[in-house]
Amino acid sequence: PGGSSGGAAAAVAAGLVPVATAGDGGGSIRIPAAACGLVGLKPSRGRVSNAPGGELWAGAAIELVVSRSVRDTAALLDVAVGPELGDRYWMPEPPESYLGQVGTEPGALRIGLTSGLEGTPTAPELADAVTATGELLEQLGHHVDVDQPEALVEGDPNGNFVQVIAAATAHDVDRLAHVVGRPLTMDDVESTNWWFVEYGRKLSATDYLEALDWWYAFGRRMTGWWADGHDILVTPTLTRTAPVLGWFNDRATSGDRIRSFTPYTWPFNVTGQPAISVPLHHSSDGLPIGIQLVAAPGREDLLVRLAAQLEMARPWIDRVPPIHA
Repeated sequence: PGGSSGGAAAAVAAGLVPVATAGDGGGSIRIPAAACGLVGLKPSRGRVSNAPGGELWAGAAIELVVSRSVRDTAALLDVAVGPELGDRYWMPEPPESYLGQVGTEPGALRIGLTSGLEGTPTAPELADAVTATGELLEQLGHHVDVDQPEALVEGDPNGNFVQVIAAATAHDVDRLAHVVGRPLTMDDVESTNWWFVEYGRKLSATDYLEALDWWYAFGRRMTGWWADGHDILVTPTLTRTAPVLGWFNDRATSGDRIRSFTPYTWPFNVTGQPAISVPLHHSSDGLPIGIQLVAAPGREDLLVRLAAQLEMARPWIDRVPPIHA
């Protein structure tokens, strides 16, 4: 079902609940939404408060929901928005409700498409889905071209994203050890997370701050593409459809597999931009294909309008998995 919020997504997709909370620090709202045929919106950094706790993953992680429709996600975003006293990151409350944006025409937007990153192959069916989405957007009156931020192509060759997450994971495990009253070991933690713990404990304070410096510079390079005139970036949410259970379990290969699966999601946790995955397509064997829409910081309203327009043009609400409540 994808992760980290895979249980939430599976429950919503199976009809056990209409909506479920989810968190996104590297894609973990959008990834399970794409794998399970759901809507998953990661809001802008500071749009939803983490109070009473501190920042999550240096501000990369933010919470909202996975749902079956743009309407439901917009309604829950209305409930969740707003800063709390002492928040490190915050955005002003929107002048209008997000639910009210559903059904509002987005206007003719300038939209860039990308369906492949050098060194990280995207399955042909997913690349074709991006092309089909571009054709649909043109039919809806938008200006579409094949374009993307240069920073998206550069990726993170030095692993700065992973360094910050590893340090945060090691810190989280140390805090949990205080809760349970004993040190935690690799027997207490999934193998991939334990790798993050071990790596995080090797990092110095200067390593951490150097990685954060890269985050800030990367965010400026990335968001410049929107400042130069584009409104929306369209990508596949994932590079392939959902793998079989156990595909990530091998500790020796899990890190490489995670990175190859999700190169389109984590950059927007670093930049703090809002991004939504919508289940516009299915593969030839019936698995959902999520399409990611990314807007400039603070423009959840534009994402809601465009995603709702796509949902109206190509409804997905009646698509359910074989096992469904």
